[in-house]
Amino acid sequence: MSKTYKIAEIATLTDLSIPTLRYYEALGLLHPDRDSNNYRIFTDDDLRWIAFIKRAKATGMTLSKIVDYSKLREKGDSTVLERINILAEQEMILQVELEKIQAHINFLQNKKQFYTQFLENHKTR
Repeated sequence: MSKTYKIAEIATLTDLSIPTLRYYEALGLLHPDRDSNNYRIFTDDDLRWIAFIKRAKATGMTLSKIVDYSKLREKGDSTVLERINILAEQEMILQVELEKIQAHINFLQNKKQFYTQFLENHKTR
């Protein structure tokens, strides 16, 4: 039998607040079982899924896209291609951001190089 966790334990393990976990449940992202006292019971599978949610959010994926992904995941293997498409779309968004960041880095490096050369030219005078 796999280990189970109460919501407070999951909050500690995932660095998510209890209200956030409840919100994710309300969105349909989480489906914890309930014990005889109606307390939420989470599993290691839930922990792995929460880790995915957190990582997807860290990439800038919106909660609505994560919900879409989650619904596809729940439908099973027949939706793998659609899930790949969601991930590919997010990857493209990140690639565009990466290009913007690289352009900013290039600007700063060029400006530093200009000033370094300026200082070297004025030392010799």
